[in-house]
Amino acid sequence: MVSAADAIGLVVILLVNSAVAALLTRFFRVRLHTAWGSAIYVLLLGPVVLLGLTLILSGVLSLGANLGSPAAVLLLTIALPLSLGATFDYFWMPAPDEVELPGTRDSDRREESRL
Repeated sequence: MVSAADAIGLVVILLVNSAVAALLTRFFRVRLHTAWGSAIYVLLLGPVVLLGLTLILSGVLSLGANLGSPAAVLLLTIALPLSLGATFDYFWMPAPDEVELPGTRDSDRREESRL
C-alpha cells in the first residue's frame, strides 16, 4: 500500500516534470522558426530531460512511490507530464508570434527622433 508521503512525492514529480515540459516546449517554440522543428525537439529531447529529472527526484531526493514496473514509471513520470506540458503550451499559451515584446532602447530612441 502506498503511503501519503509516497503519493505526495509522486505528485511533486508529476508537477515538476509537467512544468519543465511546458518550459521546454515554449523555449523550442520561441527559438525555432519552424512549426515541426519545435515538436521534433520536444519529442526527442523532452523525454531525456524528464528522465534525468525523474532520476534526480526519485533517486537522490527519494520522492515518489514504487510503481511496480518500468513501463508504469515511463508512462506516469515521463509520457504524461510531457503530453500535459506540451498541451499546456500549444493550446493554453498564445503563439510566440502573437506576443508583443517591448522595443529595445535603441529602437525607442529612433522612434522618438523621428517624431
